[in-house]
Amino acid sequence: MGFFKLTLRDVPLDNKVVLVRADYNVPLDKEGKISDDLRIKASLPTLRYLHDHGCKIVIMSHLGRPDGRDPKFSLEQVAVRLSELMDHHVEFVDDCIGDKVKQAVKKAGPHSITLLENLRYYKEEEADDEAFAKNIAVSTGARYFVQDGFGVVHRAHASTHAITLCIPSVAGLLLEREYQTITSAMQQPERPLVSVMGGAKVSDKIAVIERFVSVADKIIIGGAMANTFLAYKGYDMGASMLETDQKETLDRIYAAAHDKVGDAVDDFIMLPTDVAVATDISTDAARKNVAVDAVDANEKALDIGDASIERMAAVVADAKTVVWNGTLGYAELPAFAHGSARLALALATQPDTASIIGGGDTADFVLKWDSAEGKSFTHVSTGGGASLELMAGDTLPGIESLLDARK
Repeated sequence: MGFFKLTLRDVPLDNKVVLVRADYNVPLDKEGKISDDLRIKASLPTLRYLHDHGCKIVIMSHLGRPDGRDPKFSLEQVAVRLSELMDHHVEFVDDCIGDKVKQAVKKAGPHSITLLENLRYYKEEEADDEAFAKNIAVSTGARYFVQDGFGVVHRAHASTHAITLCIPSVAGLLLEREYQTITSAMQQPERPLVSVMGGAKVSDKIAVIERFVSVADKIIIGGAMANTFLAYKGYDMGASMLETDQKETLDRIYAAAHDKVGDAVDDFIMLPTDVAVATDISTDAARKNVAVDAVDANEKALDIGDASIERMAAVVADAKTVVWNGTLGYAELPAFAHGSARLALALATQPDTASIIGGGDTADFVLKWDSAEGKSFTHVSTGGGASLELMAGDTLPGIESLLDARK
């Protein structure tokens, strides 16, 4: 499938000032240090391409949700980590507009890399403010804008939409790969295509579940989402986390599934037959397996059960494409990460199966699990909401606003 937007390979950007939107919204630990640098590493191919073409590279990004200029959310430590990964000095500027930026870019030479301060220190960023975007364009003097922040392209912000009204705008290598990989898995998958859906809420993933009903060969449901499905089916889930207001949604999902597979709907949408429970969520909680019709009133279902794990592994073993969104249990606690770990193992040891890992918590889990830093899987997405919306078939403003590829 050809990409429908121009990329950085399609424009004459040699030795030019190039503004890059990266997604450096990296997770931080309790000390405020970077705990996972996937998104920084994912930006390297684009940066190396621009560096090799003699560009003055100026990078903008956001981190967290600061209320004004909050030093906890400064991108300065990202500049340090990026310098190490690029093996090249990265100049940090403690603003993203104004004379400091203008002077820093003016002093920089070919092959230079400059990282600007957190865009969200300015409320104009999330307001998609065109004057703010124009200020960034003027301050940097950029000749081209490269959108490579896949994790933010589902939002119309100043750095994803308004900036494209100010500077000729093309896609970076990461953005192109994310779009192509996810779109191909949804539109032209090798079959059987198995969707594994977990996480907390059905309501967060309604559009994606509905899309998978139409395109997948089987859907496996886990996580707290499974509790909602099981309760809908009439099971008493005790003290488990679940949503009680999703009857209409699930009616619609099951009606669509019935239209597709008839009476085989409970085989097509595969729910756990057993769950791992505990009475409290803590590191001391012991894992106890029970059938889904045997959850006590004070018990919380925190993972899919051992029998369900084996059924899931058998289905995945026959799959040619697996798209996984959402952990299958309370994976922060090792006792309730069994389902997620078993699925990760199955995918990592099946090189002939295309494995697409959705962003957010799922990506965080597999990266901590995988000693190969995610390389055991076909694709680990850097975008949580963006990957979900793309899978659901939605248009993404930060991609739509880029220059169209020539037909």
